[in-house]
Amino acid sequence: MTTTGASANETTDPRVVATDLVSQLKQSQHRLILAESCTCGAAAAAIGSVPGASNVFCGSAVTYRETTKQAWLGITTIDLAQFTAESQEITNQMAAAVLQNTPDATISAAITGHFGPHAPPALDGVIFVAVQQRGREIETQRVVLRSSTRQARQTEATAGLLTAIQQSLIASGQTTK
Repeated sequence: MTTTGASANETTDPRVVATDLVSQLKQSQHRLILAESCTCGAAAAAIGSVPGASNVFCGSAVTYRETTKQAWLGITTIDLAQFTAESQEITNQMAAAVLQNTPDATISAAITGHFGPHAPPALDGVIFVAVQQRGREIETQRVVLRSSTRQARQTEATAGLLTAIQQSLIASGQTTK
């Protein structure tokens, strides 16, 4: 797992990142599925705004509540109690489950995190990302967001999720940026 903070030169406009990501997915012939919690569908909306995204984007399961994570992705009550809904372990399970449940997808990504106002102080503004390509090890990131408002954090987290998918494609040698 890598722990990062957003770099100063990294774009935080999800629409810009999504445009590049759709191009990379087309180039690599991957089809993407998402499981979003704290971004609440914002990554799917950014991707969906790109012309031609339907060729590479399968959809997004917005599993904001624990009961939805359980019903849609099979996350267990035991795991939620042990790790919490906003943890790397649950994020990894979300990415694996959404990929397993979407046969035509070849890559998945998931995100959870705390944006406040009732976040534990040590986790306020922390997100967890998981990217899973079929037949490859899951890639994880713990990111401390620079933003302080809820809306800015959601935008930053959305761009971070999309960037993590891009990085996975580049690292696997299946595309260039």
